[in-house]
This record gives sequence, structure tokens and C-alpha cells, in this order.
Amino acid sequence: MSSHTTPLVESDLDLAERILAPDGTRVPNPQLDPYVAEVDAAQLRALYRDMIVLRRVDSEGVALQRQGQLGLWAPCQGQEAAQIGTARALAPQDFVFPSYREHGVLLARGAQPGDYVRMWRGEEGSAFDPADLNVAPLQIIIGAQTLHAVGYALGIQHDGTDEVAITYFGDGATSQGDVNEAMVFAASYHVPVVFVCQNNHWAISEPVGLQSQFPLAGRAPGFGIPSMRVDGNDVLACLAAMRWALEHARSGKGPAYIETVTYRMGPHTTADDPKRYRDDAELESWRRRDPITRVEAHLRAAGELSDEQAAEAQADADVLARDMRAACLGMVTRPALSVFDGVYAEPHTGLERERDEYAAYLASFEGA
Repeated sequence: MSSHTTPLVESDLDLAERILAPDGTRVPNPQLDPYVAEVDAAQLRALYRDMIVLRRVDSEGVALQRQGQLGLWAPCQGQEAAQIGTARALAPQDFVFPSYREHGVLLARGAQPGDYVRMWRGEEGSAFDPADLNVAPLQIIIGAQTLHAVGYALGIQHDGTDEVAITYFGDGATSQGDVNEAMVFAASYHVPVVFVCQNNHWAISEPVGLQSQFPLAGRAPGFGIPSMRVDGNDVLACLAAMRWALEHARSGKGPAYIETVTYRMGPHTTADDPKRYRDDAELESWRRRDPITRVEAHLRAAGELSDEQAAEAQADADVLARDMRAACLGMVTRPALSVFDGVYAEPHTGLERERDEYAAYLASFEGA
């Protein structure tokens, strides 16, 4: 692999704002500190607990897919701080437009056990009721959700409410036209939307260094959108950055952009083999910057996390994973032909013809 395509750990992190160093030490940050000044040990333990739970949910999703219970799973190991930190800054009325990897955002928005797996199992519906969580259906088309978020933000602006639309996407999506078009519209109409780029360094097998020779956060100002680049493995920095962005958008100043510099520890999806395109040394260098061990080290050094409290967080994680598995295994798949039910209020001859053709297709497999 040529040097210009290899993710550079140190240079990336040197250019990112942070509050907690990789060893858990608190470092002064005049820009971000005011946004987390009130965060006490109890609140930080809650963030730690969320990240522990998220990692367990993620590993259970992988296990369910490997056991044939899910068609696919998009792991988020390593991105816990980027997701929990930003999502916990949101107000209840804010609306999120995610990609397919934001399991932590679902957790922070109150997802039920079955919500994590319903779509990946191919069951009815969009995995959850968007109105219950204020989260749009997971988006598989790379970058499309950014346009949806801007459209929603235009509606917020028209209604005159204090909501903010938030959209999450990966570094690979920044090369898509949809993301750039969304930023054009957001800046032109001055709408309340926050763009959150989780730069996990790999767009499937393509390294971020091949897509961009400069930090991705530097693109937003070219559209007239203020941006911030933060250490995505620092949950406090992610919380603070999102509070900054939401304050900006909610106060009528228009869109904001955050790049969280993090790393995808596992495969792009369970259909991917990352060993084919990245080396073990790179993986280990990021493992030493694990977002969970970072905040745990900080809490323990301050005497604010006991073994009992850590065990309680893990127990909570195991309970949710158990319930998630039970919900998955208990799902009843509707008959294939039910896909035609409720499409129209009245019977439609064209739909009936399609139904008959599909029934004949399904019948062709019987006895095969």
C-alpha cells in the first residue's frame, strides 16, 4: 500500500480537538470546555455505561448474523464515543437521519431490543417507528440521508420551531454528490441542520487518505458552513462539539458540521474481510486509543468508578443483548405475498396481476 493511502494516526489526532487524552488524562480545551463544564462524574459514568452497552449490542448483532439470524450487520466497534457523545447532546424534539451504522444513536434515542435487528432480519417495517424515536429509517444508500435531513430542516424553518435536524454519515459518503448537494442547499437556505461525519478511516476497502489529502472538516467552510474536527474516541469532546453545533443551528445561524476522527475496528459489514486491505499494526495503533478504556481510565484515576459500578454497566449490557436476541428469535415473518397488502385503498387490477405473477414465482420453488 502506498504511503499516501495509509491513514496517519498521529497527524489525524494532532489536528483534532480533544478533552480526554488517549490515556484518560484531562487536557485543557478553551473552545470545548465551556460546553461540558457541568458534566460531573455521574454523567460521565452514564456515558461510559452507554458505550459499554453499545459495544455489547454490536457484538450481539455480529453473533446473530454469523448464526444465520440476520442477513447483515454493520459493526460500530471503536465508534462508541462518536455516536454516544453526539447523540446524548440532542434535545428530545430533534430529528436524526442516520446511515446504517448508528446503533449508538438508536440506543441514545430509546430504541427497544427488537428495533436494532428488525431491518437486518428483513422483517416488516423500517425496524422501528420513526415518530417514536425521532429517527428516520436507517439509510443504506450512501449519503442520501443528508438530503432528507436538509429537507426536514427546511420544514423546521418554515414552521418556526426550535428543532434541529441531524444527519450522520461516514468519510466515504463525503465523496458522494448527495452530501455536497445537501451542504449547498443547507448553506443557501440557512437551515437548522447539523452534519456529523464519522471519519472511521475506511470506506469499505478505500482509505480516507485516498479520498482526501486534507481533513474532511475543511470542506464545509467552502460551502459557508462552520465546522469542527474532534477526536472521535473522546466522548467528552464529541458531546461538547455537538452542543456547539446544536447551539449554532438552533439559534438561527444556519448549518454546522462536525468531523469525528475515529476508527472502524471491525469489518465494514459482516460481508467484508478487512484483513484483505489493512494491516494489523494499524489496527493495534488504534486499539490503544479505545474510547471505552479512555473514559474508564479517567474515571478510575479520579476515584469515580468502582469495580461494582463497572460490573453494573456490563450487566446492563448483557440484559439488553439477551433481550435483543430474544426479540430477534421471536420475530414471525409475514407471508411473502403480504407485501401487496395495503398498497392501495381499493383493489387494483395491475397490483393483482403482479401478485399472481409473484405467487407463481414462489410456487416454482416448491419441491425443488
